[in-house]
Amino acid sequence: MGDYNVAKLNTKKDRANYIHHLLNDIKALDMLIEKGLIEEGPLRIGAEQEFCLVNDEFLPESKSLELLKDIDDSHFTTEISKYNLEINLDPIELGGDCFSKLHKQLEALLDKAKKAASKKGIKIILTGILPSLSINNVDEQSMTDVARYSVLNEAIKDSRRKSFDIHIKGVDELNLLHDSVMLEGCNTSFQMHLQLSPKNFVDDYNWAQAIAGPLLSACTNSPILFGKELWSETRIALFTQSIDTRVNSYLLNEKQSRVSFGNAWQTGTITDIFKNNISRFRSFLTTDFTRDSVEMINNNETPKLRALQLHNGTVYPWNRVCYGVMNGKPNLRIENRYMPSGPTTIDEIANMMFWVGVMMGKPSKYNRIHEQWDFKDVKTNFFNAARYGMATQFYWNGEYISSHKLILSELLPMAYKGLYRVGIIPKDAEYYLKVIKDRVGSFNSSEWMVRSYRSLLKNHKRYDAMQILTSKMYEKQEKGYPVSVWGMLKHSDNLSFEAKRVVKHIMSSDIFSVDKKDSISLVASIMKWKGIHHMPVINRDRVLEGLISWKDVEAYLDQPKQKYHSVSKLMKTDIVTVTEYTPIETAKKLMKDHAIGSLPVVKDGKLVGLMTSNDF
Repeated sequence: MGDYNVAKLNTKKDRANYIHHLLNDIKALDMLIEKGLIEEGPLRIGAEQEFCLVNDEFLPESKSLELLKDIDDSHFTTEISKYNLEINLDPIELGGDCFSKLHKQLEALLDKAKKAASKKGIKIILTGILPSLSINNVDEQSMTDVARYSVLNEAIKDSRRKSFDIHIKGVDELNLLHDSVMLEGCNTSFQMHLQLSPKNFVDDYNWAQAIAGPLLSACTNSPILFGKELWSETRIALFTQSIDTRVNSYLLNEKQSRVSFGNAWQTGTITDIFKNNISRFRSFLTTDFTRDSVEMINNNETPKLRALQLHNGTVYPWNRVCYGVMNGKPNLRIENRYMPSGPTTIDEIANMMFWVGVMMGKPSKYNRIHEQWDFKDVKTNFFNAARYGMATQFYWNGEYISSHKLILSELLPMAYKGLYRVGIIPKDAEYYLKVIKDRVGSFNSSEWMVRSYRSLLKNHKRYDAMQILTSKMYEKQEKGYPVSVWGMLKHSDNLSFEAKRVVKHIMSSDIFSVDKKDSISLVASIMKWKGIHHMPVINRDRVLEGLISWKDVEAYLDQPKQKYHSVSKLMKTDIVTVTEYTPIETAKKLMKDHAIGSLPVVKDGKLVGLMTSNDF
């Protein structure tokens, strides 16, 4: 979609023109396949590297357009969030030392970005979800000022006509109502492309689906969102929900989300894959069309199938079929969208080699896998891998097997065979696949992040720990060693830089609150049981209505009749409050000036935390 000047489909004329070109593109694709015009070889690989921008305090830095201008390189492009950018690597023929060549180009382009970024006090981080992200970073103010993002946002919002209801349950739980697609911008991936022959393309696509779960389990890198520990690869759940155009209705036209693993094996032709998406998902964008695709083929020209590609750019299967043109020849490839960014470029290239190797090394016993396996087993494998990473038990070839055993005993040997089959030099195959083997023997990035974060939380409040985790991850990335050799963080680790200390660094977010209808006796009991001296009074919408302290309660305990009165008779309603981003020194002065021992922390009138004198 980034290649086009897009607009919303508003008028009947727009829709008619777009549908004409879209259906024509399907006819043209059928013609290209029937005439044998789709390129058989050489096969190629390619990749897209998304990355995060942070400031000296390791918080998101919304300067992507400024940095893009300074980098001045066509390999770089924008993402929906102002604190993300993307690198499009050059396609390269599959064979020889192609993976180390791709790695060198990736490192060179990242170094170019880092040099430009350092002049602006910006650092670059590779991660599936930036640990230091907070909910303040995902409003529409953080959207990149490029027309296609606002058009997409408005089109999806118009389609839903209601807020996005995000619910992800892991060790912690996230419940969130959000009013834009900006949660998509939390996700940062390393998208991998593999060109394949059109002859066995559908069978190869089904194989890509079958192996997705086991491969993802070793490569997860997104366990934390807004300080909450969720899935090993939280991107899978978050991206699915963040641009879901469905609403809860008995008249549900779309049976699955635009971000989806799919509901069944592909059993038809290549064009049937595109036809299925067109049938399920309505177009809501258009662009300028100047040529007729069918006429171009009849004139011995190669069409770009612009309408089909535009529709394909608004549907996001985790394995996406893509049509492209290179050197005047059309080709087909699979875009692997489920792999996260980071934690190092070595880890990413190893992930890519693992995927390509298993794709090319498929044993003949797995041909026509759609006739042997139940698709729901494969889909279950994928979502279990996203939830549990390398702790997953997979249902594979009719039996349950651990992630570790499946990767080491079957998939890694398969990858070696596949890589040698397409001419990858042994030096590269052994170097990068050893990274996968070592990771399976120790831990992947999600495991490192979770263990380190839990350790930090023993000595630090959540926001503090999020910043420290991000800063330490950056330090280790810069050294360039794969994640399997990273040392776990200790609870005593602190920030290695001077941060602007705000209330969010030290406040408590796991707080006990009461309703104004609760009895004073109940409040007194909770305070005694939990050893707390202040309790906010909130309503069902978490709006702060008052504050009650132990001093307020104590006088009532010896009065049998009055201790069953409601909290509303006792609570203070003239309350001094702060926001999460109030400087700590300001908060301290407020407490001193008003001679109070606690400060409720509010956002839009709703309680989000509590700060007491003990927190200092």
